[in-house]
Amino acid sequence: MAYSARMSGAGVVRRAGFPRLSVALTAAVLASGAALAAPEAKRGPAPSTPPAAALAFSPSALDKREIRAQLMPRRYTTLAAEIGAKINRLPVPEGGRFKAGQALVSFDCSLQQAQLNKAKAALGAAEKTFGANKRLAELNSVGKVELELSEAEVDKARAEVAANAAVIAKCAATAPFDGRVAEQKVREQQYVQPGQALLEILDDSQLELEFIVPSRWLVWLKAGTPFQVAIDETGKAYPAKVQRIGARVDPVSQSVKLSATIAGEFDELIAGMSGQVLMAPPAAE
Repeated sequence: MAYSARMSGAGVVRRAGFPRLSVALTAAVLASGAALAAPEAKRGPAPSTPPAAALAFSPSALDKREIRAQLMPRRYTTLAAEIGAKINRLPVPEGGRFKAGQALVSFDCSLQQAQLNKAKAALGAAEKTFGANKRLAELNSVGKVELELSEAEVDKARAEVAANAAVIAKCAATAPFDGRVAEQKVREQQYVQPGQALLEILDDSQLELEFIVPSRWLVWLKAGTPFQVAIDETGKAYPAKVQRIGARVDPVSQSVKLSATIAGEFDELIAGMSGQVLMAPPAAE
């Protein structure tokens, strides 16, 4: 009876185990098939290549972006020392105005003046020697070589005088144009070396605007085109007009540089101010 029960139990086990094994295998097969099919389902159809126009910047976005401009002086430069000397005077302070040809820096050139006086004395002696030799040559009392050497000494002395006079002329730095002193880089009684920066000066008689616009605006934008510019520092808008268009277009940003002038004189405007350009394409664009 025990044997039959064991056999019967084994049979039950066998009968009960076979269906369980079949279900497990079936589930495994289905799972593996789903796993193989899942990547294909997730990937889906390959996206189509977007047209070239979709990759380009929208022209309207370029046209509507804020355009900033800065006020620049008409002319500006840095005056530098041409000789090594001590500064005596700086007659025009920072922010002060000056006229073309006015001395902006005066140097102590006492040594250079002494060298010029010495050269002039040497020139006078050489001229007297040459004059005497010329009279002796008329009397056949001096040789031709000696006469020519005395003449060469005169030329040499004249060259020395000219060289020292040129140095004396550099003892004052003069203004090349009407304008204002933007910055003093040195002080009185300071010794400077040749080439050292002294003053930054600018001509603000006519302020210019510099800014960048989309290159596609060149279809309608021309020299003389009027527009408005709102200056941040004053909170006002001023009339302006395009003066020059840049010589080349930046291929990366598709932009071009413009220069414009403020139409009229406004005392409150100074170089370095900035603002927004109020310019847009015509309605037809």
